[in-house]
Amino acid sequence: MSIYKIVEIVGTSPKSWEDATQRALATAAKSLEELRVAEVVRQDVTVEAGKITAFRVRLNLSFKYREER
Repeated sequence: MSIYKIVEIVGTSPKSWEDATQRALATAAKSLEELRVAEVVRQDVTVEAGKITAFRVRLNLSFKYREER
């Protein structure tokens, strides 16, 4: 039986929510092994002078949990 751990991360991008998601996943994949599912929990934007300056995505990531031996 497999056990999975879930962590929450936030990705940002000046382009789009999709790009923010890709950036977050690419960064997480460098240190987390066997990523399984990414669930978008929340999307928002940063606004300055009436214009969107950043797209932000909050993700729950699940990855296979391994016990230390």
